[in-house]
Amino acid sequence: MGKIQIMDEWLSNKIAAGEVVERPSSVVKELVENAIDAGSTSLEIFLEEAGLSSIQVVDNGSGMDEEDALLSFSRHATSKIVKEQDLFRIRTLGFRGEALASIASVSKLTLRTSDGDGGVHLYLEGGHLKEHKPTALRRGTDITVAQLFYNTPARLKYLKTIQTELGHTIDFVNRIALGYPEVAIKLVHNGQTLLQTNGRGQVQQVLAAIYGVHNAKKMLAFEGSNNDYKIHGFASLPEVTRASKNYISLFVNGRWVKHFVIQKAITDAYHTYLPIERFPIVLLYVEGDPQLTDVNVHPAKHQVRLSKEPELLKLIEDTIRAAIRNVIRIPLAEKKEKPVRVTNEQLNIWNPQKASEPTFDASKMNSIVERLSSEPIVIKEPYAPMPTKQPSAIERSMQEQIIESFIEETDQPFNVQPNLEESLKVEELPKKEKLHFPQVEIVGQIHGTYIVAQMEDGFYLIDQHAAQERIKYEFFRDKVGEVNVNERQALLMPLTFHYSADEALRLKESKHQLEEVGVFLEEFGHSSFVVREYPTWFPKGEEQEIIEELIEQVLNASKADIKKLREDAAIMMSCKKSIKANHYLDKQQMQRLIEDLRKADNPFTCPHGRPVLIHFTSYEVEKMFKRVM
Repeated sequence: MGKIQIMDEWLSNKIAAGEVVERPSSVVKELVENAIDAGSTSLEIFLEEAGLSSIQVVDNGSGMDEEDALLSFSRHATSKIVKEQDLFRIRTLGFRGEALASIASVSKLTLRTSDGDGGVHLYLEGGHLKEHKPTALRRGTDITVAQLFYNTPARLKYLKTIQTELGHTIDFVNRIALGYPEVAIKLVHNGQTLLQTNGRGQVQQVLAAIYGVHNAKKMLAFEGSNNDYKIHGFASLPEVTRASKNYISLFVNGRWVKHFVIQKAITDAYHTYLPIERFPIVLLYVEGDPQLTDVNVHPAKHQVRLSKEPELLKLIEDTIRAAIRNVIRIPLAEKKEKPVRVTNEQLNIWNPQKASEPTFDASKMNSIVERLSSEPIVIKEPYAPMPTKQPSAIERSMQEQIIESFIEETDQPFNVQPNLEESLKVEELPKKEKLHFPQVEIVGQIHGTYIVAQMEDGFYLIDQHAAQERIKYEFFRDKVGEVNVNERQALLMPLTFHYSADEALRLKESKHQLEEVGVFLEEFGHSSFVVREYPTWFPKGEEQEIIEELIEQVLNASKADIKKLREDAAIMMSCKKSIKANHYLDKQQMQRLIEDLRKADNPFTCPHGRPVLIHFTSYEVEKMFKRVM
């Protein structure tokens, strides 16, 4: 007898569940995407114990009749794909036909759905149908997934803490809310509302609900297009940064995806505007012919392949960079305002009429938003939005960690509601106006490090090292961009460099890239090289060190990238012999530095993204000295 057998459908569904259903957030993702594909304008998501006990998704979409409801749990059952050509014109979020079958195989699932003519109730355990009966239901679908992974205990063992698993679901729901602002979305965990959007299609209000009103006001709108793609979205001002790239949300034809090359194009747009290892908040929508995108490259459908990718990357980088350059601003000195004292009662914006049915007090919410949107918050007592219900130890621990996370990452630990349109109006920033370096009068120098300059509305502190780095960076950026044969200087004694055999081989292959940045290597034996000339504009006394560092960059790079090499070369050279801290300048030297800085394309940040100058207004100084109140 042969050893090869055909697996039964129940077993194959459990294997597929391993690819599709990784954790509770995977279930939420599949159910929410199905609801959006069904044309829903309202979505409610209810979780118990981060979804491990129960996940319920209620929508007002098209629903299903009895026949479709039964078929929907069959493997590869889909309404999206009929023929092969459809696979290359996918506009829906779901299309594989695996989700419901996979979820049902590892849970106890209840489906109630109606297409408007009649409702059907189905109950499945481990993928096996246990109940099938009619039910009264409005148009839409109500699906509950209970005891996830109850029949696959090994999967439970690999899940993280409740807080971590809930964090994954919050992250997905936040992104789907950003991608579909026209859908009203509510996320409730253990009776506590974590997110609620109004579905009015105003992206700024969703940004405020997720990232806080203060940050939403500092988001720049942008848009651009080429022959194949249209892009639009919002990007934060350089002063608003985060410690990870997780705050970059990308949607391709309505699908939230992870695309690391596009992420890099976005961060490259902020090059020299942000400090090292800091990242912006960006919401990017990409629209194009579905035939240019291949969404069938990952079981979870969160990756895509894009045709004409280089053209798209350039469009993204150029569009976002232009938006930033148009509104680049001088940082203001941080205001020291009296903090607002906030108590439990003030933050308790839920009215617990009944412990099981909390209601939202919109009037209290409005007054709190008006008071706190522009002032710092000091919380004197632990945040406890539902005091009538005594939480378990697990719930208390989870609530504390989630609220701490929300307070740290947003401006308000609560949700922005539909009736707050005026308070959420996004700050109007000039689209085309470019701020030039101000006319200032040099006053002096502090600690041989900061230049003090005054003007009518206050004074500036200018970091002399950052200022000269910016000046030199723009000079070397232009020089490295086009190495001129007439600007070479011959050496009386050539410089010699020795490398291992494999390094020498890579350098021989990369000689052209090095010549683009002014390094002209000649082979000298099997694994040695000599340099007989270099550009006259190389920083004096640093030539050999610069050549060595550029060679090291080529050797350490995974692939040749002349654009990055030029940029790194310009930044490295700008650091050489720039004025350091504790270096005293006379007034004429300070004036010359300011005049050179005035000519820079971006005089407000150094190549590493640090501010060059900070503005102190006369009003703020007078407040410090109690001249004004």
